[in-house]
Amino acid sequence: MTVPCGPAAPSFEPATREPPSRAVPAAGVAALRRRLRDALAGGDRVVGTFLKLPSADCVDLARQAGFDFVVVDLEHSSLPEATALALVRHAAATGLPALVRVPAVDPALINRVLEAGAAGVQLSTLTAVAEVAALTGATRYAPHGRRSVSLSHPAAGFGAVDLAAYLAAEAQDPPLLVGQIETAVTLDPVPELVGGLDVAFVGTTDLVVGMGLPGPEALRAKVEEIVGAALSAGVAPGGWIARADEELLTGGGLGAARYLVVGSDVQLLGSALREVIHRWKEAQ
Repeated sequence: MTVPCGPAAPSFEPATREPPSRAVPAAGVAALRRRLRDALAGGDRVVGTFLKLPSADCVDLARQAGFDFVVVDLEHSSLPEATALALVRHAAATGLPALVRVPAVDPALINRVLEAGAAGVQLSTLTAVAEVAALTGATRYAPHGRRSVSLSHPAAGFGAVDLAAYLAAEAQDPPLLVGQIETAVTLDPVPELVGGLDVAFVGTTDLVVGMGLPGPEALRAKVEEIVGAALSAGVAPGGWIARADEELLTGGGLGAARYLVVGSDVQLLGSALREVIHRWKEAQ
């Protein structure tokens, strides 16, 4: 599903995928991270969706549809942690990169989602450079961070992977870091804030509320400011839209977004159900 960014970007077409692997060794998780990083670095657009429902079927449906990744949502969902970890493990086992959205830097939680096979972490409400440093420290092993080491988890083959080989794979392809910039005012300037991230994700819903529900032009200007700061820093811009629509994307200032999250499993299911009833009633 990776597509070129820019005005000539085509519609979001499903991609043909390799048959998924059922194992989740460290090398497999590293490959999933590398796939996303290479696409972002190459200027392609990767498209995912939020997962809020406690069913592995949602992972399989997203993969079958051709999404490039999913984001398991531990901020705006009722998912218990054990279920979220199971979704991450299933996604990694089937060859679909899964990131996990967290509301704050919780090193223990972040370690558990990474050990389950998460491709990265998406941090909500990023406002300070210190938070980026804390996120980096929680996702990297020494000497690059403070993440605690264990091999008793799926991403290390439950100990079947040599420690040195595992650490080398993690150092070469560390977890992706996505920071949501979604407040009208940040503690540190946005150009400084995005440094160290893989993706600067514009949280437009919270942003528009924080700006006092401004008109579309004011919101677009703010979004373009964040996107421009990301591009200047060599960081991939990202964002969320309710549906796959290029006009909606460019009109909202996210035309250059390389990491795009479209809706969620809850939203897409609700929209499909409403469409069925709407068409049925129209036909009566």
